[in-house]
Amino acid sequence: MTGPVPEAEDDAGADDFGRRVEAAETLPLAERADAFAALHDDLRTRLEHGGATRA
Repeated sequence: MTGPVPEAEDDAGADDFGRRVEAAETLPLAERADAFAALHDDLRTRLEHGGATRA
């Protein structure tokens, strides 16, 4: 298990998440649902592992 995520790296992850949300919001409804489901899965994985994950 890794240690805490450095603040700068954590901010970069938040920026990436924000970009992914913005991109998902521009998609047609069916694709948007899939994109938000993928974001949900990523967030759940991060929470379960106690930090950021690499895609």
